[in-house]
Amino acid sequence: MAKKVYEFLATGFEDIEALIPLDIMRRTGVDFKTVSVTGNRMVESAHGVAIQADLLFEEADLKDADLLMLPGGLPGATNLNDHVGVRRALLEQNKEGKLIAAICAAPMVPGALGLLSGKRATCYPGFEKYMEGAEYTHELFTVDGNIITGEGPAATLPYAYALLAMLTDRNTADGIAEGMMYKHLMLK
Repeated sequence: MAKKVYEFLATGFEDIEALIPLDIMRRTGVDFKTVSVTGNRMVESAHGVAIQADLLFEEADLKDADLLMLPGGLPGATNLNDHVGVRRALLEQNKEGKLIAAICAAPMVPGALGLLSGKRATCYPGFEKYMEGAEYTHELFTVDGNIITGEGPAATLPYAYALLAMLTDRNTADGIAEGMMYKHLMLK
């Protein structure tokens, strides 16, 4: 059975932080759905690119989620943080011990909910003040228990491959990375 991922899109999301994980995971058959929190399927990115989400938040049944994802970008991350439904979904996901991923400015959302307290986490430099009680790592990505955080746009590829390995296995993630010509970049 394919793993299920739901990625929340709010107006002002960071383009590559939303689309690279989608691309990588769909290559393996992961059931990856984008979820608009705007009330409209069309969501505008931080750079003015309109993306049509797969679902509206109100249509999404998040109970079967293996992973909930939050791309960063501004004002995308603050818009996600202001969405009561997203916050409620993250609290439930965490209570179930299931995966939550946030990158760039988006770790502010689990941070505001207290989900990063006592955990190691990373984010875009300057946003660590929003990660209440977390140990800021300044790594490209950090895994601590069920929470995975990423630093920013340039970290999106290693972050997405790490998430894919967690959902599938290391061989699958490495195979996709190799096929996408990523692995040799890390050898230089």
